[in-house]
Amino acid sequence: MAQTSTVARGGGDPSAPARRHSPRPRRRTGLPNWLVPYALLLPGLLVIAALLLYPLYQMVDMSFHQVGLRQIRAINPTPAEFVGLDNYNSIFESDLFWTSLRNTVVFAVVTVALTLLLGTLVGLLLNKLGPKMSTFVVVGIMAAWATPPTAQAVVWKWLFDSDAGVVNWTLNLLPDWLSNLVFGRSDWSGQPWFNDTITLYLVLIVAVVWASFPFIAVSVLAGLKSIPSELYEAARMDGATALSTFRKITFPLLKPVFSVLVVLSTIWDFKVFTQLYLLAGGTVNRDAFNLSLWSYAEAFSSPPKMGLGAAIAVVLTGILLVITFVYVRNIIKTEDVR
Repeated sequence: MAQTSTVARGGGDPSAPARRHSPRPRRRTGLPNWLVPYALLLPGLLVIAALLLYPLYQMVDMSFHQVGLRQIRAINPTPAEFVGLDNYNSIFESDLFWTSLRNTVVFAVVTVALTLLLGTLVGLLLNKLGPKMSTFVVVGIMAAWATPPTAQAVVWKWLFDSDAGVVNWTLNLLPDWLSNLVFGRSDWSGQPWFNDTITLYLVLIVAVVWASFPFIAVSVLAGLKSIPSELYEAARMDGATALSTFRKITFPLLKPVFSVLVVLSTIWDFKVFTQLYLLAGGTVNRDAFNLSLWSYAEAFSSPPKMGLGAAIAVVLTGILLVITFVYVRNIIKTEDVR
């Protein structure tokens, strides 16, 4: 009787074994598991190849040819003549190469150092401010970083104008004894900042540092926010000074951040072009060339030598690749990046 009621309620034989529900089979993608990550990366790699690698290949290929107006005209273009390493031989035999390389390296070293120093100090200051004031200052300095290079150059060229510039007017307001003590002169009327290579690069350094330090400051601020506050409290209890705290706590913990910032700043400052071109007034002052401006001058001045200009750009790219490789290799050796 009990068995009959059980069957009636459960709808089956209690002595029968319980059914096991097998898991639903996974839908196969048709690709091996090891190939799936590469398939996901493929669209991005195609975009990079189209936007970066193909133009780089074109530049390298052009550097081995003699390319001028006849080769790039739309109607009946003449095939480019293959000249092998002649363009590269012309580069290394030219006095302009060593002048441009010196200007490029010295400018990059000075600008990177000043940018990192000023950006770090501003980042430390922002970390000490309250949330509202810190946000206000960040928005203000990032406006300088977001300003296009052309607008930056125009503003700084007006500020250092020899006749109506604010800088000359401000320097003339200084007491004569102070101006003579600091600068060795008291009259700044008509000072031509852009005619001399040294003063031109001084203005260029100011313009580039002004536009670059906000990125460093915000990056340092983001790194500081990730450092536990307990470390600073312990340092204060031990009586550590601000300098020793930065040297023993802040700098070691932010070393990976500084490493990346050094690489990025070096790449950006090595290939500065727009600001130098506008401040120098074009390609007139050949003593003020850096590698980027020299490449442009050879490629687009009359008569255009685009093969030679491409070869200069390849040399600049090679220098940047070597610097980046050596620096990143040192980072990995010191275990800054794991």
